[in-house]
Amino acid sequence: MFETLFQPGKIGNLEIKNRLIVPPMLSQFASDEGEMTERYIRYYEEKARGGFGLIIAEDNTIEKRGAGFHRIAGMWSDEIMEGHREFTRRIHEAGAKIAVQVYHAGREATPETTGGLQPVAPSAIQDPVKSSLPHELTTEEVYEMVEKFAQAIRRAKAVGYDAVELHGAHGYLINQFVSPFSNKRTDEFGGTFMNRLRFPLEILKRTKELVGDEFPIIYRISADELVEGGLTIEDTKMIAPILEDAGIAALHVSASVYKSGYWASAPTATPSIPFVKYARELKKVVSIPVIAVNKINTPFLANSVLKNGDADFVAMGRASIADPQLPNKIREGRLDEIVQCIGCWQGCQGNLAKEKPITCLVNPTIGQEDELAVTPAETPKKVMVVGAGPAGMHAAIVAAQRGHDVTIFEKAQQLGGQWLLAAIPPGKEPLNTLTMWQKMELQRQGVTVVSGTEVTEATITAFAPDFVILATGATPFTPPIPGIEQDYVVSANDILEGKVEMASRVVVIGGGLVGAETAEHIAAHEKQVTIVEVGAEIVPALEPAPKTFLMKHFEAMKTTILTSTKVLAIEANGVLVERNGQSELLACNQVVIAIGSRSYNPLEAVVAERYPYGVIGDAGKVGRALEAIAAAHELALTI
Repeated sequence: MFETLFQPGKIGNLEIKNRLIVPPMLSQFASDEGEMTERYIRYYEEKARGGFGLIIAEDNTIEKRGAGFHRIAGMWSDEIMEGHREFTRRIHEAGAKIAVQVYHAGREATPETTGGLQPVAPSAIQDPVKSSLPHELTTEEVYEMVEKFAQAIRRAKAVGYDAVELHGAHGYLINQFVSPFSNKRTDEFGGTFMNRLRFPLEILKRTKELVGDEFPIIYRISADELVEGGLTIEDTKMIAPILEDAGIAALHVSASVYKSGYWASAPTATPSIPFVKYARELKKVVSIPVIAVNKINTPFLANSVLKNGDADFVAMGRASIADPQLPNKIREGRLDEIVQCIGCWQGCQGNLAKEKPITCLVNPTIGQEDELAVTPAETPKKVMVVGAGPAGMHAAIVAAQRGHDVTIFEKAQQLGGQWLLAAIPPGKEPLNTLTMWQKMELQRQGVTVVSGTEVTEATITAFAPDFVILATGATPFTPPIPGIEQDYVVSANDILEGKVEMASRVVVIGGGLVGAETAEHIAAHEKQVTIVEVGAEIVPALEPAPKTFLMKHFEAMKTTILTSTKVLAIEANGVLVERNGQSELLACNQVVIAIGSRSYNPLEAVVAERYPYGVIGDAGKVGRALEAIAAAHELALTI
């Protein structure tokens, strides 16, 4: 069925064993000085072992002023390249071809990421989402930058990379020169279509003087910048053939710049393969290979893109983080063993936005492949897990993989805990893929599952465990609001579980994630919804892209959002609130309480003096699944 994915392909003269590519995605695993680290190498090595044909290592900057983040690998001198030689050697030994993305952030850097240096750009125009005014490069300085790009590519070839990728997308320096959104020059590098293209063309020309015509250069392009005054797909259809004539070996087709960057790694609530339409259009105007990217997160999507002729290769970035063994599992027919990316943004893009190294909600071993490796336990034990939410199930899986005799207890009939409710709102269905994988993995690992059973002290005594894992979750918090006892007041869980009908005019009290997504769910069912939040904004901790799309959905559904608003009472015909120093009655025929949750952990007092134990997930502290699953993994390794 997936034969197309495993057909050999070529980019220039580079032969690649299959059509599956790891695109460049920043990890922040390099050192503070821009050098390779064991963590960086090991992270990519796992993907190579997993069967990907070509890996394109993340943005490597050509100079320190080009760093848009901390801990970005560098290629600015011959002295810094020795670690790259070790990197390419190990990726080759692991079975993959290896390229590297050569990049400069331009105006999307800041003095904080460049070591105090002022960012540079084609024009002295501040990026819409960045705080620093860039220095406008002189014509002489532009030619110096051309040379820096070419020398970095020379170094890449010298240390064993099979190809390079010029980062001409996402609003970085090359893209800034090409785009009228950011280039307002009137010298030979601006003012006309061909002048704006001169910068990448000069880089290609000088590079080929240094490395010859046979060394493959991939060009990553934002086919549509998705901003007013920026490049569109029609512009890019003119640009692509010019780049092909200049000698690029393949086009890696992305879209967006920083202002529209919420699309660059499309989150859960967006349609799949949002950028494939651009790859399809560019294939019409070039004869070189085209690589499709962005939210191609299942074998079926990847196969469809190739079979439809939309692209020649598929880049599966976050999918390779969620499961580095993805290609091997596809080839061996182990589809139900694939851990699927759910697009949550929490551990990857969310961490990067906070200048932290990446991790992954569904794969907590990322970046710690050796430290968190699942190894056999010295002494197999009888392990009791109480609670089958995502953290409890993960702990049970890892403990069983280590050879322990594991039984997991769940008081509900279904496994999944409150994660099942998180998958109810519109666009959140992919969250169910984690639950399904965990349930099947419990079976594969021989974990005994006891559902529909509430664990008591007697249950624990009868079971006689060697170790107890408490993952009993949390319960909704009911605030002391006057009138809350009225019949038309329900909880968010009641709505999401389908226990009550949604009324026509609903006030949701609480603008945290549960409240906001419950409101979104209700509004999507053609109900009039008002969110009341005492804080200055709703979902303040939600990652940028998911929040952007959530707010767009609220706007489209005409949902009313009242922030800095205090609830005074729930009356017979509505909610009495105070905002801007004035009281106001919000008329409604249903009130939904979504103030938050409190840890539910009644069994710790029972086991504390009798058994070795651990507490994970919301049972210990109400929080995100990212941290809960990571803690579950680490706990299971200690048993």
